[in-house]
Amino acid sequence: MNTKVNLAGVELKNPVMTASGTFGSGAEYGEFVDLNRLGAVVTKGVANVPWEGNPTPRVAEVYGGMLNAIGLQNPGIDVFVKRDIPFLRQYDTRIIVNVCGRTKEDYLEVTERLGDEPVDLLEINISCPNVKEGGIAFGQDPKAVEAITRAVKDHAKQPVIMKLSPNVTDIGEMARAAEAGGADVISLINTLTGMKIDINRRSFALANKTGGMSGPAIKPIAVRMVYQAAQAVKLPIIGMGGITNSEDALEFIMAGATAVSVGTANFFNPYATVEIAEGIQAFMKEQGVRDIQELIGAVR
Repeated sequence: MNTKVNLAGVELKNPVMTASGTFGSGAEYGEFVDLNRLGAVVTKGVANVPWEGNPTPRVAEVYGGMLNAIGLQNPGIDVFVKRDIPFLRQYDTRIIVNVCGRTKEDYLEVTERLGDEPVDLLEINISCPNVKEGGIAFGQDPKAVEAITRAVKDHAKQPVIMKLSPNVTDIGEMARAAEAGGADVISLINTLTGMKIDINRRSFALANKTGGMSGPAIKPIAVRMVYQAAQAVKLPIIGMGGITNSEDALEFIMAGATAVSVGTANFFNPYATVEIAEGIQAFMKEQGVRDIQELIGAVR
């Protein structure tokens, strides 16, 4: 029974990975999860300099999931290279580094710094606000998606994953823009923009007013967008958004995802990723599926 998948020439032992920002860089979950059993670990966002993130409160529980406005807090590329890469290299799993930035130059600086580091793929978070364009996210303008993709590809030594925002009118257009810019892989969806109000305090639950909605409630939207993206481009897709069990993961795979990322589920079940990988294997055995390729894009 073969569960191996291929992302732009990088082979994963199985299609299950962590979603950026929900797993740190692996060390926090080391006592719960054998990282050797995952296809890949996707790190928290890494910027060219340390980011403090947003003021608190910046997390709120909502029906069917959570809102977060962490603001991509991270210690920066220097600490990441010195501390986190050596930790992850201890394990037999692929390393995918999530890269964030406020300008094109920010992304390129991190991309170049990682060029000679032992990491397997770069995931470019284009939901970051483009400070030079009035704060609109890079990922909300197809021309910006294509331009930032092309710029990163020109500087990257590893294959490039473009992480798409769902806060757009046509996800297929964004997927095509990433493909036109030379992306090797796309991943989707990032969080949906949401809001919660504390009626007793008559104020916003998050200091940032809005936050990214994640969790089971967004899964049907995410599955639909992955399917649409799969119909629009020929690139491998990493699907994510509300995956809590192997059935959820298999929906994404059958919609066209080559691999899946597990995010919010890690917060309430730290064993989720391994359980999902085992559940996919159990499903394949039960259904007599010898190769996971039979399931990828099984619905048309």
